[in-house]
Amino acid sequence: MLTVNHLSVIGKQNRIVKDISLDIHKGEWFALVGQSGSGKSMTAMAIGQLLAPNLQAKGEIWYQEKNLLTLSSSEMRKIRGKHLAYIFQDYQGSFTPFLTIGQHFEEYQRTHLKLSKKARRQQAVEALISVGLYEDIYRRYPFQLSGGQLQRVSISIALLLKPDILIADEPTTALDSVSSFKVLQLLSRLQVETGCAILFITHDLRHVKKYAKRIAVMKEGVIIETGDKNQVLNHPQHAYTDKLIQSSPSLRSRSPLTLEGVSG
Repeated sequence: MLTVNHLSVIGKQNRIVKDISLDIHKGEWFALVGQSGSGKSMTAMAIGQLLAPNLQAKGEIWYQEKNLLTLSSSEMRKIRGKHLAYIFQDYQGSFTPFLTIGQHFEEYQRTHLKLSKKARRQQAVEALISVGLYEDIYRRYPFQLSGGQLQRVSISIALLLKPDILIADEPTTALDSVSSFKVLQLLSRLQVETGCAILFITHDLRHVKKYAKRIAVMKEGVIIETGDKNQVLNHPQHAYTDKLIQSSPSLRSRSPLTLEGVSG
């Protein structure tokens, strides 16, 4: 579905992501894990050509026989949203305060779809209901919603066009534990329904254990270990991976029964 070959992200004085490669298969939940500052988010931004102007991506990112790094801005706008969608940690920053939730849906749909206004509204309402929200959310402003509600809205917008790949960059970090659980359960259900692949970026191995199929571990801009979830969590090959596991209270016991029995 997506192939990253020898990707580097370079700043003016340093190389943030260093010659990494990975593959994401159709319909799978792939986790990119590591501590803050390891280069996970920079990798995510590079895939969609969303890096800041002072950063440069080199290498290859292949999707549908196209190297995304060689596409023009207009070509990427056609891919982002419709084929490649994002859910960000800063979900509040994804919304314009003076626009209603409905207006956000309108803007998104008019960019990618040719539907009547009535059809666009109906599709937006169905999307909100699919994530457990009521129809009246459509008329509200972002500041009138809780953090969990806003993140649900961002998920419903991201999956509205049934993208092939969803990049979820620390989507629950700003939420409380109850909201985080609900959001991830929702994301898991919608992934099954839409068939999209998920690149899940996180530092929390508890979520990886429950939802991911494969894992890549990143440290200081380099992927140091990758493989099947249970293989990596039960038998880490790198000392840094083992340290991450030991720092997670629920993963300190790495027996196969402990991990596989609850992985789902």
